[in-house]
Amino acid sequence: MDLALDLARSNEGLTGTNPSVGCIIVKHDKIISIGQTSYNGRPHAEVNAIKNSIENLNDATMYVTLEPCSHHGVTPPCTSSIIKSKLKEVIYSIIDIDQRVKGKTYKILKSKKIKVRTGLLKKKVKQFYTPYFFNRQKKLPYVSGKIAISKNNLIFSKKNRKITNIKSDKFTHFLRYKNDSILISYRTLNKDNPKLNCRLKGLEKFSPKRIILDNKLKTNTNSYLFKTANKENTIFFYNEAIKSKILEFKKNKITVLKLNIDNNKRFNPSIIFKKLYTLGCRNVLVEGGDELTKNFVSNKIFNQFFLFKGSKDLSKSFEFKEFSGLKILKKNYKKRLKINSNFGKDTITLYKN
Repeated sequence: MDLALDLARSNEGLTGTNPSVGCIIVKHDKIISIGQTSYNGRPHAEVNAIKNSIENLNDATMYVTLEPCSHHGVTPPCTSSIIKSKLKEVIYSIIDIDQRVKGKTYKILKSKKIKVRTGLLKKKVKQFYTPYFFNRQKKLPYVSGKIAISKNNLIFSKKNRKITNIKSDKFTHFLRYKNDSILISYRTLNKDNPKLNCRLKGLEKFSPKRIILDNKLKTNTNSYLFKTANKENTIFFYNEAIKSKILEFKKNKITVLKLNIDNNKRFNPSIIFKKLYTLGCRNVLVEGGDELTKNFVSNKIFNQFFLFKGSKDLSKSFEFKEFSGLKILKKNYKKRLKINSNFGKDTITLYKN
């Protein structure tokens, strides 16, 4: 089951609206097949493992991280493939909370004389599926945030300059790889002209969808994000803008969505994320500046937050400012975990809601 979980982890964030599942098939104490949920969610891990088998599956045992599906959707249920394969036993770690599946697989497989066990590595696997359970229960994306500060808690306020080292930068790109969407404000876009893509070798194609909050569509149309936009990869939320500006964005193949703002001229984060969920976003990374990050931290929008801390002090000046959301972050997010990896002299702390 540990190996099945590793397979699920490796495809996390790459399986569309479906959960990432890992599957191992064992026969006579030998692994004869493995399977993962395919990119964009189909085929499922169980079906892939059955197809990949190097032997017939009579008397074999399947280990799978999540209860196999038992309903007809875009593809036939995994239980049908399992029954046809003549597997002797199926062991899945946790029960799916999807009401179309929940608890039904056990009865279906048992009725076909297939042994069924559940609960193996339950705590460990359940922790992995925290984002998926959140998606299903709340009908919202799982939201991660990040910001980089200096050793003395300053951020750059004028230009995009490096605070952390190249190892921390690679972890940022890993987070982009693992999230299907990334959100910033137009201020960050105009100040930094970011690419917001994954630049890890071989993983560039898994760059997240770009989400920009821009009340009056003030985004620089010469920016990288504007010039590389298409309907599939870029969404702008706005509240008021002249018709010609809206048409300019749409002409550039950008999805433009109108939302209300509050008395402080801010979008309601809950409404934003509800809308993003309906658009298929399940894991959203927020790489905002000081104002947006503080707002989201104050309203406990983040499910988890990565605080990157560089190894050098900066001197306060017009170029640098203190991260105004730090005290609120520490107050609102009590669970903290230092990420133990080789980031040189940088540190990364994970805060949980």
